[in-house]
Amino acid sequence: MLRETLAVDASKSPRELLQLRLGELAMQPLDDRRPLWDFRLVERYDGGSALIARFHHCIADGLALVAVMQSLLDGGIDPPERRRRKRATNRLEAAEDWMSHSLIEPLTAVAVKALEAAGAGAAQALGGMNHPRALLDRLLGQGMSKGMGGSADAARLAYSVLRDGAALVLMADDSATRLKGQPGTAKRVAWCEPLPLDEVRAVGKALHCSINDVLLACVAGAIGQYLKDKGDVVAGKEVRAMVPVNLRPMSEAYKLGNQFGLAPVVLPIGLDNPVQRVYEVRRRMGELKGSMQPMLAFALLAVAGVVVKPMQDAMLNLFSKKTTAVMTNVPGPREKLKLCGSTLEQTLFWVPQSGTVGLGVSILSYGGGVQFGLIGDTTLCPDPQAIIDQFAPEFERLSWLTLMLPWGMDAT
Repeated sequence: MLRETLAVDASKSPRELLQLRLGELAMQPLDDRRPLWDFRLVERYDGGSALIARFHHCIADGLALVAVMQSLLDGGIDPPERRRRKRATNRLEAAEDWMSHSLIEPLTAVAVKALEAAGAGAAQALGGMNHPRALLDRLLGQGMSKGMGGSADAARLAYSVLRDGAALVLMADDSATRLKGQPGTAKRVAWCEPLPLDEVRAVGKALHCSINDVLLACVAGAIGQYLKDKGDVVAGKEVRAMVPVNLRPMSEAYKLGNQFGLAPVVLPIGLDNPVQRVYEVRRRMGELKGSMQPMLAFALLAVAGVVVKPMQDAMLNLFSKKTTAVMTNVPGPREKLKLCGSTLEQTLFWVPQSGTVGLGVSILSYGGGVQFGLIGDTTLCPDPQAIIDQFAPEFERLSWLTLMLPWGMDAT
């Protein structure tokens, strides 16, 4: 645990000073001679203190890190105890255990649910990969006697893979805006006060949309308004955000490691009507349901770790050239937690970016509120607080228009 105090500057508020410090730390790599995490206690911050935790993404994804932080705080949920695995009795079993636990299970457990839309036969076949010997027996013994039903499932799965793989690789570039380009060497962070989660839920229920649809529509509106305030024309424009999609059962959220795919979500920043915008977001999110794209992106990320550097760069460019932002939504605890008797009033996180992606949007629910955080490259977005300041007004506009709609009306 490192202790520090913020620089003294009478012209800046405590929040602005903390934001500057967080921007500095965002550009400082962790010391690879030590464990790839650190904690910093900022003392005498705005009548209290702030705790900064930095983790390398190789340790865990956002969902797992929230579970880790809950286990460290008073009132959080401890992860379940691990069950002991039976030791292998011979070399063949040892090899099968390694293949199953280190190579196959991380892919299989997350793939089965995603592939259910492709047919029960395909899901069962992938589920069998947890038991390599049984799967081999089935393939060699009775695999050819399944009849046309299995063939139809396999054909449907193959079609889904080809269709969504082509859509992922051939997706068009998003609209050119000042937020897209070559990043510089400095970052800034920003955040807003929490929105009441119950109000967000109520708006979503009234519009027959999910909470996520409402929040993404607010993000699109905030980015569009920011660009308009800069004098840019946004009518008809769209920006693509890569949204991490959890590929693990929620019961296993505490496990370390990265198990997420990426869903390319195109945000309609050019739609001025908040209700029309939220329904358009709902429609686009609906098209992604049952899609193989998150799983295929997961596979690309997994493969990228073992190929040569030029191939890694090509895979990275596939996403970054067609993307303006990385955006993630992580559920946190419903009740406020404590640390050493002190209440954790607000909790925030910032999603990392790679390649030429210069904008990261983070959405976190905590203690009955939902909070937006933003990290931006100073060359592309020198004032991220100006985007953040648009989130609350965008939600208020959506709330008022929702109240004005006739009861029971679906604005689609």
